[in-house]
Amino acid sequence: MERLHYQPIKQFRVRSGTCEITDPWSTAKVTAASPAIEVMTDLRRIAAATISHDLSLAETNQSMILRGVRLLFVTDASRRVVGVVTASDLLGEKPTRVARDRMMRHEELSVRDIMVAAEDLDAVYLSDVMRSEVGHVVATLKACGRQHALVMEEDASGGLSLRGIFSASQIARQMGIPLQTTEVARTFAEIEAAISS
Repeated sequence: MERLHYQPIKQFRVRSGTCEITDPWSTAKVTAASPAIEVMTDLRRIAAATISHDLSLAETNQSMILRGVRLLFVTDASRRVVGVVTASDLLGEKPTRVARDRMMRHEELSVRDIMVAAEDLDAVYLSDVMRSEVGHVVATLKACGRQHALVMEEDASGGLSLRGIFSASQIARQMGIPLQTTEVARTFAEIEAAISS
């Protein structure tokens, strides 16, 4: 077996005062006409934020806060995705309604009780995303009334795997829209105003 011989990468001295930290969103500015792939979180490059289906709502909320995310993929004991849970699901009226309907205390609920089950999720194909623009993604999110949309990739045998996710708040950041709220309607209104200007 032949050994590979790597050459070192050319190096240089950094001059004082010439090094700045790049804001990741300043270099990733997008418009409605930008390719949709530019606003997709690619789960081949960024690990999916997951949580076990049997954790409490308090633990789930804490996990979101620590990770700085507003959506977690809910997994079962075999690490299969069984649904998603968003900050809106956790902090809205859904937990109170579910606890009342099941005659349980709020503290007894687990993430499984309030998640959106995988079979109830809408998704788009990566092949369609590759032919779309950011404006199409915004229209898709608005049509389904959610902050997030899943992107699925089909393999040669027809099997599906989770490839990415779109987030309304990430799209707004990349478009340079300051977000003051987590409400879906307001977020879309702000994005649409930026698209039409």
